[in-house]
Amino acid sequence: MMNNKKRYSETDKMSDLISDNYSLLMVMSRFGLSLGFGDKTVAEVCKSQGVHCPTFLTVANFISESRHKATHYSDSDYSLSALLDYLKRAHTYFLDFNLPSIRRKLIETIDCSGSDEVSTLILKFFDEYAREVRRHMEYENRSVFTYVEGLIEGNVSDSYDIATFASKHGQVNTKLTELKNIIVKYYPGKENNNLLNAVLFDIYNCEQDLATHCDVEDYLLVPAVSALERRVQLEGKPLTGADAPERSSEQETLSAREKEIIACVVKGMTNKEIAESLCLSIHTVITHRRNIARKLQIHSPAGLTIYAIVNKLVELTDIKL
Repeated sequence: MMNNKKRYSETDKMSDLISDNYSLLMVMSRFGLSLGFGDKTVAEVCKSQGVHCPTFLTVANFISESRHKATHYSDSDYSLSALLDYLKRAHTYFLDFNLPSIRRKLIETIDCSGSDEVSTLILKFFDEYAREVRRHMEYENRSVFTYVEGLIEGNVSDSYDIATFASKHGQVNTKLTELKNIIVKYYPGKENNNLLNAVLFDIYNCEQDLATHCDVEDYLLVPAVSALERRVQLEGKPLTGADAPERSSEQETLSAREKEIIACVVKGMTNKEIAESLCLSIHTVITHRRNIARKLQIHSPAGLTIYAIVNKLVELTDIKL
């Protein structure tokens, strides 16, 4: 059996990857790879099934390693088109299979007759969450992925860029975490909790899977699209997104001091530490942070982190994750 600290390569047997990390079964599925590959290598399986091998390996290694090692990846390591196909299949999995499956198990597990208010609220909470995920993923399918496909073909947009998506992209699993905690802490237990524990196990897995999915978008999709935007710009085609330094109205409105403060925030510094580092008063730091939030319409440290990465205000290794 392979050690999962080792980076997988095209000469490894595909069956060894699955034995080493069974979560890669989902990666295979989202690349459209089927089982029954015997002792074939990763390269042989990908070639026989028409999958771009470097992209498969990039995603498999990214998921198996810590995201802190995301700097190991370059957009030249993988195909943006193949990555888009992977993300689209992931959306289909969550919306058409995983979330409906969890809902069916919830209905089977808890009392949904209406006599148990806690059960009714749990199901309502889950349905609201599922609608939120659907809105999020349908927006990505409709706006983000369509934009990227057009960019690949050389078409630029005067109203959208990947920095717009990245600056507002947040984890979609927050409510699922809350639902899990509500069930664990407050749902009355029964003599036989097998069904309830099974659906909780599915929720935990879904929570982790969604978090990983968002990481793939943040650390693989966004940098690759940003690099493509820069290449298109260098070829003389005018970009109008926030990644174009000469034109980004958002970035132009930020002062040098505000950019310094953003860098400090995403490095995990408190207002007091920022004030001491930049020789400012805490009141001045707070005022700058309010102005930054107003100008960028970004109010969370996570959003500022993505903004700072996309706009090269910090290195990934400097960020406190």
